Amino acid sequence: MLQKKINIARSFHSEIFGKTNQNLDYLKTHFSKLKIILRDEDLNVIGDSDNVNSFMKSWKVIEDHHSKFNNVSESTVKSIIEKKYDLNHAKFSKNNIILYGNKGKVIRARTFNQFNMVKGVEKNDLLFAVGPAGSGKTYTAVALAVKALKEKRVQKIILTRPAVEAGENLGFLPGDLKEKLDPYLQPLYDALEDMIPSKKLIEFLEEKIIQIAPLGFMRGRTLDNAFVILDEGQNTTESQLKMFLTRMGKSAKFIVTGDVTQIDLPKNQKSGLKIALDLFQNIKGIKIVSLNEEDVVRHPLVKTIIKVFK
Repeated sequence: MLQKKINIARSFHSEIFGKTNQNLDYLKTHFSKLKIILRDEDLNVIGDSDNVNSFMKSWKVIEDHHSKFNNVSESTVKSIIEKKYDLNHAKFSKNNIILYGNKGKVIRARTFNQFNMVKGVEKNDLLFAVGPAGSGKTYTAVALAVKALKEKRVQKIILTRPAVEAGENLGFLPGDLKEKLDPYLQPLYDALEDMIPSKKLIEFLEEKIIQIAPLGFMRGRTLDNAFVILDEGQNTTESQLKMFLTRMGKSAKFIVTGDVTQIDLPKNQKSGLKIALDLFQNIKGIKIVSLNEEDVVRHPLVKTIIKVFK
């Protein structure tokens, strides 16, 4: 009989075992011949040496994944146990750190699919990141843009969204055009504020090194040496998305993000993003990354909400 004791800080319990201990329950079910007892900050594993050693091999991979992503999903645990986990240490060294943001905040890819976005941008000039709310697609895209600017691989960042929610009521909102549109662009500002000191961000905005504008302002432009992000791409029509993509100039990187389950267009209009996802499969230079509820890094209930509304 062999016993192993693993110390796990209580603050990490929900990240490793899941909010309702679903990951721990899965481990107990799979390793049914072992006694697996979580008591305070100790995980005790008791049983014959072969089964205990098998558990410890799987546990090492779970620990490595958590140390790099601060999160272990149920599907990740299953893939590790079933030996289908395909993320090796070479890929997951410090490469999942995208950049160090405002006040030294570490901005990293926290899930497999966010990491796929990082690798996808390295090898392709156009990337589509599609997934539900909270899956980090916009935040990761902005981080990649800021990284490229800091490393002087681009000269400017352009962030845009279709102002579909405003519709024809835009003229009735108070303030000038910027004040009317800022609420629709706020998620982009929020991400930037995490990554760039406020004084520097104001300077970049004033000097138009970073530009945030509604999609209509892209018409007629050629965007050279720029990192360009179209957020909420599901709310573009086919002609709008074509207009946007054909703005791509020399040494440019484009990312289109969107959630095809939350389309706000009139019912008689097709989403340009949905059309593009069908058209651009398996085309060299274009990468499509699909995120899902396992990539959600907001409140744990968000994953449940997404599943319920499917």
